[in-house]
Amino acid sequence: MKENLKIATAQFENKNGDKTYNLSIIRRLAADAARQGAHVIAFHECSVTGYSFARGLSKEQMLALAEVLPQGPSINALKAIANEHNIAILAGLFEKDENNNLYKAQVFVDKTGMIANHRKLHPFINPNILPGNSYTVFDLYGWTFGILICYDNNVIENVRATTLLGAEVIFMPHVTMCTPSPRPGAGFVDASLWLDKETNREMLRNEFDGPKGRQWLMKWLPARAYDNAIYAVFSNPIGMDDDQLKNGCSMILDPYGEVMAECRSLGNEIVIAEISPDKLIKAGGYRYMKARRPALYKDIIGADHRSEQKVAWL
Repeated sequence: MKENLKIATAQFENKNGDKTYNLSIIRRLAADAARQGAHVIAFHECSVTGYSFARGLSKEQMLALAEVLPQGPSINALKAIANEHNIAILAGLFEKDENNNLYKAQVFVDKTGMIANHRKLHPFINPNILPGNSYTVFDLYGWTFGILICYDNNVIENVRATTLLGAEVIFMPHVTMCTPSPRPGAGFVDASLWLDKETNREMLRNEFDGPKGRQWLMKWLPARAYDNAIYAVFSNPIGMDDDQLKNGCSMILDPYGEVMAECRSLGNEIVIAEISPDKLIKAGGYRYMKARRPALYKDIIGADHRSEQKVAWL
């Protein structure tokens, strides 16, 4: 019988390219989560390396930053943390293969080593990064997990496909919000506010929770959980990621689309939620999945198309 599971999600301010520092924060937050009984802790996209600064890196610089997986030093460091604190860790970094192809990776590591590696399906931070071409679903602790990185979750077919492959919990690591977009109200948050975040706390909270940030997130993230009857574990950095100010709001949502736990501070933080199997079949999305009629739309959804969409803030 499937048992309840405690999952932590984290927010922290990473440093550009400083794996040693970022792993030290991952270690501290993982230890905190383990002390509170969490079985798993999830960190944001590129939490090991930093993210936005990669916009300006050459391929040679990207290759120097990236690691071959699973034997890379960051996997060994994550494994050591997992072993020390008896907790599984989801973290992100840049990956290279034996042919010097580059990918955006999110790895799931426990004390035995790397359990899963998801390559981002829709990367765009650096033109040298190739897209992954497969979904990531795996079993642990009696539960079935999936991973989708940032923009992967905005393409709704990816979340449905991961669910159809059996995922009951989908980890959704991001570096998102507070960037320009064609949608009304979008844009950067003034980075100078972060220089004295205590004095500017109220202004930052209003910006972070408004249409530039959380208000936009809550238009779509609860729907991904609700429509698919899955637990969604969202992770996002807080503070400066290169020259961009990020708003955190890491959270865990249940299959009803309700927020179970959320980071609300302006600093490094974790929150924990206990997930239970009963919601997986009680939620409306479970019935919607059972009522599907794939024959009606398989040729429509599966048809080829040419997308002209551009990412507005690049």
